[in-house]
Amino acid sequence: MKHIAIIGASGYTGAQITSLINTDSDLSIQGLYVSENSLDKGKPLAELYPSYNHISLCLKPLTNEAKNAIVAQADAVVLATDHVVSLHLAAWFYKQGLAVFDLSGAYRFGSLEQYPKWYGFTHEYPEVLAEAVYGLAEWNAAEITQSKMIAVPGCYPTASLTALKPISHLLTEVLPVINAVSGVTGAGRKAHLHTSFCEVSLTAYGVMGHRHQPEIATQLGHNVVFTPHLGNFKRGILATITVQLAKGTTADDIAAAYQCYDDAALITVKQNAFPKVDDVVHTANCLVGWKYDADTHYLVVSSAIDNLMKGAASQALQCIKIHFGNESQ
Repeated sequence: MKHIAIIGASGYTGAQITSLINTDSDLSIQGLYVSENSLDKGKPLAELYPSYNHISLCLKPLTNEAKNAIVAQADAVVLATDHVVSLHLAAWFYKQGLAVFDLSGAYRFGSLEQYPKWYGFTHEYPEVLAEAVYGLAEWNAAEITQSKMIAVPGCYPTASLTALKPISHLLTEVLPVINAVSGVTGAGRKAHLHTSFCEVSLTAYGVMGHRHQPEIATQLGHNVVFTPHLGNFKRGILATITVQLAKGTTADDIAAAYQCYDDAALITVKQNAFPKVDDVVHTANCLVGWKYDADTHYLVVSSAIDNLMKGAASQALQCIKIHFGNESQ
């Protein structure tokens, strides 16, 4: 039995992974934590999320005493916190010997130079960053097993990379064009006017400047055009990607490439059939559908995930179980 502390448990992702760990027979929750200044400290999680009324745990402030208790009692810590908060907490807990599963972007880039540009801060822990591995579960299981610093991927990159990595060797110099739509939970629990359901209308945002573009490009090894969209639904991501493949590529070549997922329990790939967001919400699954035009060498591939599950909490759980040897990929 491994004991897991969850910091940032009051947010959508933190609450979701709390629920997942709570039902896992190999894991237990050491404690749920929020910042010392949080208005949610001291509240039962079920007060914030009545659907979790089977979980009796309360949200504790992350004091110095609490941090020391985590080190003494936990095997790992999950950080569902802001990027800058995770930057410091991840390094501190890692140096104390705990396994860290960080859901922020603070350790997703291997290069220090990327952080000021895309996240607005200077990375202060190059020695910890050098040990971090990218937690794309179906692709990096060996690395996840070996490292105690796991950077869980972003939701958009998870959807996009799951679709693109199997065919990366078939790409041309023409950049893949990714158009992806996310539900409003991707913006977090804090209220904002632009994520109010009375205000949300399907729209592109972060055009030609979203921080997930370099994350996708770095992990794919190929630059991309990435345009995220906000949709007026709660959960889920649908990424539809148009790519030009090398001349001579056949549909059989593409089908063979996607056979890499034949043993991946959570990923289903279908030719000439395209997924819907409703097919994946509240699940850990990723559905991929594709169609190829051999005359123009263009492939259209769609990938659907739940942004709070496969795009965050359930992938973090996959990483935890891989790291501790409870799950093979």
